[in-house]
Amino acid sequence: MDKPALFRRRDGRPGRHTISLTGVNRVFAAQLAGLPVFGPDGESIGKVRDVVVGLRLDLQPPRVLGVVVELSTRHRVFVPMLRVTSIEPNAVTLATGSVNMRQFHQRPNEVLVLGQLTDAHASLRETGARVTVVDAAMEPLRTRDWVLSKLAVRERTGRLRRSSLQVRPWEEIKGLGLADLVTHGAQGAGQLLMLFDTMRPVDIAATVRDLPTKRKHEVADSMDDERLADVLEELPEDDQKELLQHLSEERAADILEAMNPDDAADLLAEFAPADQNRFLDLMEPEESEPVKRLLAYSSDTAGGLMTPEPVVLTPDATVAEALAHIRNADLPAALATMVFVCRPPSATPTGRYVGVVHFQRLLREPPAEMIAAAVDSDLPALRPGASLSEVTRYFAAYNLACGPVVDAQDHLLGAVTVDDVLDHLLPEDWRETGLRDVTDKEEVEHA
Repeated sequence: MDKPALFRRRDGRPGRHTISLTGVNRVFAAQLAGLPVFGPDGESIGKVRDVVVGLRLDLQPPRVLGVVVELSTRHRVFVPMLRVTSIEPNAVTLATGSVNMRQFHQRPNEVLVLGQLTDAHASLRETGARVTVVDAAMEPLRTRDWVLSKLAVRERTGRLRRSSLQVRPWEEIKGLGLADLVTHGAQGAGQLLMLFDTMRPVDIAATVRDLPTKRKHEVADSMDDERLADVLEELPEDDQKELLQHLSEERAADILEAMNPDDAADLLAEFAPADQNRFLDLMEPEESEPVKRLLAYSSDTAGGLMTPEPVVLTPDATVAEALAHIRNADLPAALATMVFVCRPPSATPTGRYVGVVHFQRLLREPPAEMIAAAVDSDLPALRPGASLSEVTRYFAAYNLACGPVVDAQDHLLGAVTVDDVLDHLLPEDWRETGLRDVTDKEEVEHA
């Protein structure tokens, strides 16, 4: 069994368990405490006082973000882990470059290994045995990142005789991860919102799903409409419905307006017709109209899958104008792959559909050229009644991320994107079972 390289008690004195460091494949945090820190030219900078890690939503080991260094003036600063070039038994050396001299401030998803993790109480995930954290080991990845891969723990037996020391992988310890802290209320709603500012909507949705109902409602009440709409789009339908019912009807209507029309239609389809009509009546007419049109189609057809807000331009628009539209940061990536060319009016349902311009073609054309000269008029269009299997074969046959939906009178009704197709092809419970799997996973190389 592995043993920590060095343990220090809380008073800073060395403990009885020591082993010399023979490389940088694994470093225990207690070994770093108090080590002098030198710059690339040998100049003294300060001493290591702690190690900062970022907690994760899944069971994967947290990433080591850096170290807290105390300067000779007692001022504490943060040094990113990528600045550390070597860790030796008697010193830490930094790479060339300046050190940010701002006072270190801990963020909501950060934990200090020595100051907060050491002596923390947790349990073994498999047996439920209560343990106390004694030390933590960090290991490098192929990417040069470091992760907190293992924890040195003792079982809390309640007896005078001390239990033996164990070194366990991070994922075998329960009660220390971000999901555990969030679920059991250690993070307040305000802290969660600060944390969510740094996260993607799909990851926020994964966290919100695991929250107790009361905390979930507190977070929803505190979020702004746009952010909550983004998160709702990533939640399973039952969770979407429950949260929408929690909100006042006026705010629920505002959230539906902020959602993509196809996602709003999918959510409203879960309600009884009387409830649908009540929400639609509370929405602004220009926002509710496209949602009403989508509700007329079955959810497993091209009409039910499409979004009514693709990029639509008239034939006399220039390439420069088209590129400006698809550069919009709020435009989903799949919709940005294609510009739809139609006669006026440009709002769906449009005038006569002319064809599409692929974004790669736009990149090859002079900016002042009219897009009519770059139109692909040979690409077949989907009909609104096309089944999910027909839509799937269409995307596979033409290698598309986005495709037009056109009615019998050649009016563009909207566009289907590949992400909506995948959403309907996956099992109904894929958001419940798969959200943890779509977040990034890092491979730890164990020594």
